Amino acid sequence: MLRAALPKGLTLAGLRQDRILNEALECADPLKLMRLFGITEQTAMRYVTAAHPERTAKLPR
Repeated sequence: MLRAALPKGLTLAGLRQDRILNEALECADPLKLMRLFGITEQTAMRYVTAAHPERTAKLPR
């Protein structure tokens, strides 16, 4: 089982979130995140905003 192979304190959900955030840091493209990870537009924008707050600070919410 994959969970047994994870170091203590790590979860599969946590690893996925980290991977999405890493991708958002690299590309800042919400459409790419949506296609790659199967997430919604709102979720993709949250990751892009977290990764690049300087680019999205002036966008209306």
